[in-house]
Amino acid sequence: MSDDLELAITAATTGARLAMEHFARLADLGREHKPDGSLVTEADRAVEAAIVGVLAGARPTDAILGEEGGQRGDDRRRWIVDPIDGTVSFAGGLDVWLVLVALESDGQVVAAVAAEPAQHRVWWAQRGAGAYVADLTDGGTGGAERIRVGTGPTTDVAASRLGVVPGPVPLPADAHVVSRLSAVTAPLPWPDHPGLLVARGDLDLAVQTRGKVWDFAAPSLIVTEAGGCFSGLAGQQHPHSGPALYSRDPDLHRAALAYLA
Repeated sequence: MSDDLELAITAATTGARLAMEHFARLADLGREHKPDGSLVTEADRAVEAAIVGVLAGARPTDAILGEEGGQRGDDRRRWIVDPIDGTVSFAGGLDVWLVLVALESDGQVVAAVAAEPAQHRVWWAQRGAGAYVADLTDGGTGGAERIRVGTGPTTDVAASRLGVVPGPVPLPADAHVVSRLSAVTAPLPWPDHPGLLVARGDLDLAVQTRGKVWDFAAPSLIVTEAGGCFSGLAGQQHPHSGPALYSRDPDLHRAALAYLA
């Protein structure tokens, strides 16, 4: 494990602990809506500040892009932070939210962590070194297990297990994104982010109908290091703004993109 990945895990677990403190007192949580209509809470801002403090303290010359705070510094090496991915779920008391930290170096995501504090689980990946899931404990992490995508009929979209974010039933504004795909394979309920379930072999396809670079940076590396594929619907492989597709292999990915085009 590289020093950068260890730092990413430290930053994500620091944020996870603080997020759980806020999660334990949701009734008192300050909330508001951003100009784009999305929900933000005092927990989002506090968790991002804690993560940024860890990263900036250890790598003062690196840039940091946070969902709530924007970008600081030159971006040749850039940390990408989503302090609470799934704020609506978090504020609603559900356990399917994440703390995401990734490092991008010279335009490539090279280290990624996705912590699930309410489920006591953490996922991580390092470029060229595989993807892992482990228990998230008070003392850090334990019981790490390498994960791999599943196998199955290579291009049989109809036989594939599909997850949709947000979902499993897409929001009305997003239903058009997955309508042709969901007509041949119905979206399934999911206990974890569907992209991560693709990485662990529990789903074959996952569509995220909307997102920004901080939503995709960490999960995209975890899926690809587990042997799967990630791209936007136009085929762009770098994390971006808009919808995206995760899948277990290139042939299935191309077949699913044809439905999503």
